Amino acid sequence: MTTHSPLQKRTAKSSFHAAMQYIWRYKYLYLLLIPAVVYYIVFCYVPMYGVTIAFKDYNFKKGILGSPWIGWENFEYMFGLSDFWRVLWNSIWLSFLRLVITFPVPIILALLLNEVKSNKFKKFTQTAVYLPHFLSWAVIGGIMVNFLSPTWGVVNQIIQAFGGEPIFFLGDPKYFRTTVVVSSIWKEAGWGTIIYLAAITGIDMEQYEAATVDGANRWQRLIHITLPNLKSTVIVMLILRMGSIMANGFEQIFTLQNPQNLAVSEVFETYTYRVGMLGGRFSFATTVGLFTSVVSCIFLLSSNFISKKMGENSLF
Repeated sequence: MTTHSPLQKRTAKSSFHAAMQYIWRYKYLYLLLIPAVVYYIVFCYVPMYGVTIAFKDYNFKKGILGSPWIGWENFEYMFGLSDFWRVLWNSIWLSFLRLVITFPVPIILALLLNEVKSNKFKKFTQTAVYLPHFLSWAVIGGIMVNFLSPTWGVVNQIIQAFGGEPIFFLGDPKYFRTTVVVSSIWKEAGWGTIIYLAAITGIDMEQYEAATVDGANRWQRLIHITLPNLKSTVIVMLILRMGSIMANGFEQIFTLQNPQNLAVSEVFETYTYRVGMLGGRFSFATTVGLFTSVVSCIFLLSSNFISKKMGENSLF
């Protein structure tokens, strides 16, 4: 049995007393924190018990507690489906394209906007590029469907004006992933730019002034001052992005999805909805969701571990 010395007890007591004093000093800030804590407990932590459905033959009448345990049968069934491996490939490939193509765009936009000298033009551009973020994917999807229509779409009218043939972008599987990536950039790149602009504004201006005195031009100041100071923010955002590597967004994919492009557009979010929810197979839907969450968690922990080992910033 472990015993604690009187010194250890006094140290623990004094630490607890100091912590209580700190909390009491900032009690109003902690009161403001309570709604957020309650929200995450009620809507994020309590529902985690529903994960047990993945290991049960869930029956709606019997409920979660009354449904019989079946162990790993749902996972064995999932891995045995040919559709599962196709959906897995679609999800990973689309996430990879998003990571490689869309992730650098906000960084580039932030660097370009930082070099703009006209404040009016800078504010107008910022507003214009992040305004689509406030539109739902239902609206964005409707715009994309109309713009890319092979009959009346603006894009195809331009193609025909130059002598080309109309393209059914949302009906041809080889164009679907490009459409998804482009629409993602259009909607979210401007919003992500805000984070990097905030990081750039936090850079000490004396560094730029000293570099200017030494004769550094804009390109040299960008390479040797802005980018090194922006690296920590980029790494943290990249680690967070790796944590959602299996998430492609249900709203966007579902809005642009149709029977013609289903072979390449079916990802885990839509697959869970179609097979699990519409088919009433709640255990299977939970199994697929749990699998994607575990894979995303592995990617998050791995990227964080690699970043820490390389001496870079990490989340924890």
